[in-house]
Amino acid sequence: MKKLFEKGNSFLGTKYPILGGAMTWVSESNLVSAISNAGGLGVLACGSMDTTKLEREILLTKKKTHKPFGVNLILLHPEIDELIDCCITSNVNIVVFAGGFPKKSQIDKLKSKNIKTICFATTIVIARKMIQNGIDALILEGSEAGGHIGPVSINVLVQEILPNIKEVPIFVAGGIGRGEVILKFLQLGAAGCQIGTRFVCANESIAHSKFKNIFIKSEARNAQISVKIDDRLPVIPVRAIENSATQNFISEQKRLINLVEKKEISLKDAQLSIEHFWAGSLKKAVIDGDVESGSLMAGQSVSLVKKLQSVSEIFKELTQQIESQINFEQKDSNNG
Repeated sequence: MKKLFEKGNSFLGTKYPILGGAMTWVSESNLVSAISNAGGLGVLACGSMDTTKLEREILLTKKKTHKPFGVNLILLHPEIDELIDCCITSNVNIVVFAGGFPKKSQIDKLKSKNIKTICFATTIVIARKMIQNGIDALILEGSEAGGHIGPVSINVLVQEILPNIKEVPIFVAGGIGRGEVILKFLQLGAAGCQIGTRFVCANESIAHSKFKNIFIKSEARNAQISVKIDDRLPVIPVRAIENSATQNFISEQKRLINLVEKKEISLKDAQLSIEHFWAGSLKKAVIDGDVESGSLMAGQSVSLVKKLQSVSEIFKELTQQIESQINFEQKDSNNG
């Protein structure tokens, strides 16, 4: 297990090669510091924060942990360059880019200050382009994940990209909830994994009890992908547990398309409005406990969330499952 963990741990500066998925309103200083203190890499979800709020959240996290942690930045954010500067002045360890693909200049700026950079790759062409741009590591996120997702299953992405990309560490995400699966990805050459949904119901998560209860009761099939109603409004699909917010999203798309047609707003502004819709809708559910009309973003691994646990208990469970699987494979090999 130590040998399999070595590549990911060395890159992240952690005990376990596991990143916490950056979940808006959930991945704040409490949960992020708990993940880092337990041996993983907590990742703050900047979401729609401005520089003042992000700086405050980074300082809060540093008060709660002396271990490495990262910051997830959404490239669609209108103040993305200022947020990058904030990460530099705050001396964060790692920046994870999401919601697009970072420019070489953005990557170089962070790397010049010894801040490691990670971004998501959905195809081998994108993976190679990002490596060309100087990215330090990649995350392959399958459509099984919660929140904003790509179109391809993680099982296909792993087969397409892992055997062909050796230049940088690659982390795997989407639908991961047990240690045995983490082990398989490590054996295939992944540096580690990113896990989000399992940590929503951690004791250290500030998510509302009603939000957590929905997760505990839900099955994988309840977490569905949002519907895009018009190609003229390119929106990133979102996986969430179905409720009224699903229908509200369709109505919001219709409203924005109408405004674009009338030339009352630009296409970019419409896309940003979609992001604000999800951020506001998610806050309703996570913070206010409105599980009827708020967004219940969750990955299909929600079916593996069965109870409230501390972050350290979740890590212990995952590592025990990895060890048990290794022992089983060794015995099976010896018997063979």
